[in-house]
Amino acid sequence: MNTHPDRIAILDFGSQYSQLIARRVREANVYCELFPWDAPPEKVRALQPAGIILSGGPNSVYDPGAPTLASYVLQVGAPVLAICYGMQLLAQACGGVVAPSSHREYGQTNIELDPSRLWPEAIPHALSVWMSHGDRVDRIPAGFKVIAHSANSPIAGMADEARGIYAIQFHPEVNHTQHGRDIIGQFVHQVCGCGATWTSAGIIDESIARIRAQVGDRPVICGLSGGVDSSVTAALVHRAVGDQLTCVFVDTGLLRKDEGEQVIETFQREQGIRLVAVNASEDFLDILQGVTDPEEKRKRIGEKFVRVFEAQIASLDIQPIPSSTGAKTVLLAQGTLYPDVIESRGPERQAAAKIKTHHNVGGLPKDMQFELLEPMRYLFKDEVRAVGSALGLPDSIVWRQPFPGPGLAVRVLGEVTWERLERLRAADAVLQEELRRADLMRATSQSFAVLLPVRAVGVMGDGRTYSEVIAIRAVTTDDFMTADWARIPYDVLARISSRIVNEVPGVNRVTYDITTKPPATIEWE
Repeated sequence: MNTHPDRIAILDFGSQYSQLIARRVREANVYCELFPWDAPPEKVRALQPAGIILSGGPNSVYDPGAPTLASYVLQVGAPVLAICYGMQLLAQACGGVVAPSSHREYGQTNIELDPSRLWPEAIPHALSVWMSHGDRVDRIPAGFKVIAHSANSPIAGMADEARGIYAIQFHPEVNHTQHGRDIIGQFVHQVCGCGATWTSAGIIDESIARIRAQVGDRPVICGLSGGVDSSVTAALVHRAVGDQLTCVFVDTGLLRKDEGEQVIETFQREQGIRLVAVNASEDFLDILQGVTDPEEKRKRIGEKFVRVFEAQIASLDIQPIPSSTGAKTVLLAQGTLYPDVIESRGPERQAAAKIKTHHNVGGLPKDMQFELLEPMRYLFKDEVRAVGSALGLPDSIVWRQPFPGPGLAVRVLGEVTWERLERLRAADAVLQEELRRADLMRATSQSFAVLLPVRAVGVMGDGRTYSEVIAIRAVTTDDFMTADWARIPYDVLARISSRIVNEVPGVNRVTYDITTKPPATIEWE
């Protein structure tokens, strides 16, 4: 997606915050793309970036095999903003001196700003910022000046204003840094001269053009789950190619309570999209029998999902368009998002550590008979919601909380059986009901129940019980790359716990997960 006149290239040196940098640039209504630090120079140059941002990273510039700064970065003539490790690389490349800091800085730090075009006029001269570094710049390169300092970092920021090169030791992309968004906005708008051209209307127009160019006259199948991602994908593809789209809703038996009926009602009867519903619950339970490893669950579900699709296509009145080039004649539309790609170690981020296989990215068989169509592959969740609203989808769909592709199979920890699925469905329904009653659904970005593979002793009435345990997970987040646990009031938690224990057979204990992301992921598997 590089048709926008104003674009920012972000070079990723392995920071856990790299996607947040991209998110903040998008929030400033400027298009950006993320590249590995060692991406081929011609690939980055092809973007014709108006500016380049260098991310942080976990390495020291002196580590053997540490990422290095490619020479083209300073040769293309575009303004540069280097963050943390990026600052140290820049200083080293320009002739400065980088050395281990006598006092490492991790967490909140107070800094003082010195005059620079990088700082917006309205922000104060003293800021609380987020630091995460062991090395520091001890001597700035020739032509640079200090633009920020702290008690432990005399050079917390530096700039060569004449060349538009800026470097800061702190992380402006994280929420912990005061006015961080303003600083990134100042760089992309005032320093790089980018206009605010990345909008929902623009995303829709560009996506429609790209969908039509890829699809041509070929038919498109979309696996519709009723979640935000697949729903917006279906609406977007339908807007682009109309009746060339057939949505297939596969009831895997791994859905939330009453979800199948809701999907059919919304898309077949209200949205007028061609929808075929398939009940394959027994097929999915069969392939999950005895499986406890989450990666194996994802892979089996991904393969079975595609095989069900292929069987369904064979039974539908879809006429494949002959292809003289050998291209696959039917496309599979998926709601893959930018974070999905990152967490699955997609090809765009070869150097990143694999966290888990995403159902839409890494769990599909190599010999599937479809060509993938992923119109939202470079969008964040809040951008998807904005697009969905602009396309006219109801709030009940647009604001539905995220649901994993493998469904409840990765929320039933351990072996998946129908009895355990029903147990989890009932507990999750109680959680959602109580959060809606307390008007907390919008206050929690994602909330769900998890059935743990352990049993606990309890007492109910006069008898001893030995039953399963439910964990409640509820988080708040802006972008799903990082997340904090939701501070649900104790009285609401008490009602949730009491109802689950009393209303859900086979459960005698409820726990609440208070772990942030990172170090944990939002889902348990």
